[in-house]
Amino acid sequence: MMNEPHKNSEHFSLYDLFAIEVEAQSAILKPGLQKLALLDSAALPAELETLIRAAQLLQSAAYMAEAKTALDLAKGLEATLVALQKNEITLDDTRLDILARGIDRLASFSTETADAPGNEKDAALLAQLSPNTADTQEDSAPETIPETVDVEKNPEPEPRAQKTDAVETAEAEDCSMLELFSVEVEVQTGALTRGLLELEQDPGQTAHLEELMRAAHSIKGAARMVDVGAAVRVAHVMEDCFVAAQQAELNLNENHIDVLLKGVDMLSRIASEGSAAIPAETLDALVEQLNAVLHNQTPEPSPATTKTAAPAEKPPAITPPPAAGTNPISADKSEPPTTAGKPRAAKKSPADSAIRVSAENLNRLMGLAGEVQVISQGLQPLNDSLLHLKHHQAEVITLLDKLGNVVQGDDYVYGLLTDAQQKMSGCRELLTGQLSELDEYECQSQGLAKRLNSEVISSRMRPFMDGVQGFQRMVRDVARSLGKNVNFVIRGQNTPVDREILEKIEAPLNHLLRNALDHGIEDPAQRQQAGKPEQASLILEAQHSAGMLSISVKDDGRGIELEQLREKIIRKKLVSEKMAAEMMESELMEFLFLPGFSTRDEVTEISGRGVGLDVVHSVVQEMRGVVRAVSDPGRGMRFHMQLPLTLSVIRALLVEISGEPYAFPLARIEHTLKLPRDNIEVLEGRQYFTYGNQHVGLVSAHQILGLEASPAEEEEAAVIMLGERLNCYGVVVDRFLGERNLVVQPLDPRLGKIRDISAGAILNDGSSTLIIDVDDLLRSTDILVSGGRLNKISRSADAPEDEESGKRILVVDDSITVREVERGMLEARGYSVEVAVDGMDGWNAVRTGNYDLVISDIDMPRMNGFEFVGLIKKDAGLKSMPVMIVSYKDREEDRIRGLEAGADYYLTKGSFHDETLLDAVRDLIGEA
Repeated sequence: MMNEPHKNSEHFSLYDLFAIEVEAQSAILKPGLQKLALLDSAALPAELETLIRAAQLLQSAAYMAEAKTALDLAKGLEATLVALQKNEITLDDTRLDILARGIDRLASFSTETADAPGNEKDAALLAQLSPNTADTQEDSAPETIPETVDVEKNPEPEPRAQKTDAVETAEAEDCSMLELFSVEVEVQTGALTRGLLELEQDPGQTAHLEELMRAAHSIKGAARMVDVGAAVRVAHVMEDCFVAAQQAELNLNENHIDVLLKGVDMLSRIASEGSAAIPAETLDALVEQLNAVLHNQTPEPSPATTKTAAPAEKPPAITPPPAAGTNPISADKSEPPTTAGKPRAAKKSPADSAIRVSAENLNRLMGLAGEVQVISQGLQPLNDSLLHLKHHQAEVITLLDKLGNVVQGDDYVYGLLTDAQQKMSGCRELLTGQLSELDEYECQSQGLAKRLNSEVISSRMRPFMDGVQGFQRMVRDVARSLGKNVNFVIRGQNTPVDREILEKIEAPLNHLLRNALDHGIEDPAQRQQAGKPEQASLILEAQHSAGMLSISVKDDGRGIELEQLREKIIRKKLVSEKMAAEMMESELMEFLFLPGFSTRDEVTEISGRGVGLDVVHSVVQEMRGVVRAVSDPGRGMRFHMQLPLTLSVIRALLVEISGEPYAFPLARIEHTLKLPRDNIEVLEGRQYFTYGNQHVGLVSAHQILGLEASPAEEEEAAVIMLGERLNCYGVVVDRFLGERNLVVQPLDPRLGKIRDISAGAILNDGSSTLIIDVDDLLRSTDILVSGGRLNKISRSADAPEDEESGKRILVVDDSITVREVERGMLEARGYSVEVAVDGMDGWNAVRTGNYDLVISDIDMPRMNGFEFVGLIKKDAGLKSMPVMIVSYKDREEDRIRGLEAGADYYLTKGSFHDETLLDAVRDLIGEA
């Protein structure tokens, strides 16, 4: 800029010209310094020459403008750069920080006045810019933080307002830098964990050591900048360990890696909680252990740092490293770091920038993109109507031509007719042109809408590895605590997964992996006896298959013996011995997902309580997915989950019920078929059909949804088979309308939970449809089926219900096992039994049906037993109905509370094994 013609320089003062020079040279110095942080030592001299020249130009300009402070800073900057060029000093993080602050201060002179005096901070910075100062600080105290800002010593106090502003600014800068430090630690600890685990699996691969050393060095440098001494101490010793390993002075074994992983955990804890939250003795003990590793000694375990045998239930949250070329700090932060921070973290390309967007905003954007796509498709009907208009216009022109042949003798009429023909021809040409433009616009609009929708969906996606990185560490720690040797492999790491699914799938995968480690995989001695490799294989894989997200967990352990599983099911009295003998493998495996069911007889810290796989099933089902288990006895076990690609868009089957469209999520449909009405059979008043070897009960969608039944015109009934574990129903609809991709539109929360409905969607023609809540529909169906209140699936849809025989009892319990046990006992005595899955379902049932007795549990979702009984006894039409509470709670206060709520009996569930329950029923309502 100083080389430009000076024809207008008389309009500028010397200080104005100095300010212009500062802007020009700062534009060279700042990026040049950032480049220094990334260059090898061999490439430094050429880059330093450019920076030295810039510093010299600043000196000359400052001298001419009589800017003494700027002159001194420029001299100090030049001296340091020259010392670097001559290899008299080294370029480390501390030196980079000092140079960055010096350049920032010089850049600030472009906005200050010529007589702006220096201050104590400038004096401190000048002292640090001396080539010998930083080395002295570094050498004398390698594990302490160099002073970056001296305490103000000016005896003249600043005005109160100015001092407050300065303090607030400093605090804001500190908060910003600490936040950046926290993000830096998240990124680098992820690299440390990954590198240590890879090094443990392949000790001969020393290439990992370079990455580990750089990660520890980066954390140490960042910690020094923000004055976090605890992190400096830990990272410094870890870096020394990796350097010693690189130089073959240290052979890292499993015990060493244990200690180094503790160091990684400590760094994460310091970044999240702050160094003040770490007890000094805990930090000292860890540093002592790390020093023992450095000197190739066996580290002594410390109670303060030793892990428990079973690691935390949730794997550690590790932020994945950014893609190649991105800035590890700014990739996850909307506020980029300044050059006063760590220069090497400031490299950033506009193409790699990222911002944070809330899930709620993304969902709204998804909805709007879906609406745009629907609106764009609305142009097609307009195009069709204009084509019809063009056709009618052609017919009118033809009629006018015929009329012209008739009136040729009348010149006046013929003239008018000719004018009309000409105008009609003009209109036809105009309409033809408009149709062509509309056709092109429609094509562009639909293409743009589809691309917009696709991009919005893609913005919700993240690589599968982003959500499962923590499992590497969890599997390693659990396997070591169990004394097992496991090779854990993650496949499909780059498979795109919806962010919401990635968050929800963490807990199910955690359960499956821990079960595989504890239940399935044998210890090394057992594997040798079975002729297997000592190291077991555990594979987590994700892929897209048939428009769904497929995730599997597979091990090569012992698997499950089907006969032992069958005996366990019979022993738990879940089914009869005869029924269990007839069950196929797939049916037996479904029992693994029942609440409280476990194949282990003993309880450990990791498993055996029977609370794992039912959680997996519930979470997967909540995401409109399915989970299956397949066992190869002696060779291993495989759990396979099928999930939608995104929760914002679902693939659904559109059907018509009572003249309105409804959508069934495709992932929840077992089968669809056209069933000849002659194949419908009746047994004990219930309609069913046979599908393979399975008898499937039939229900009408009209009756479940409370809609007016349509007359059955066709010879075949359109049936959707919906399954819930071992129960499967056929839901009869009017007709199938085909499959659709639907953008899910959540219902207004003010409506509350609408029975049997989960959400809404907009169809291509702009009309709306409701998406069926399959779980809720199955519960409603279960109540109807068990109550025998089903309408006949026949041509006359209004067939009367069969009269009930026997006294009716409603069993309300959220455990399928308890429900079926109570149902079996009562039906064996001749009672007619219906079931409800929780207090809310029970309350809906008692208001729509007539019962002689209600038996209810206490602990249930949505509405507990006390609330349920209270509602019954407050209702004028229901309060005379007997109510019995059956619960695991046997405390006297629970019994008193139940009776106070209005219960006529209070029994514990231990009464199942004797006649107490049946005697109580007979006391309340008599024999069946």
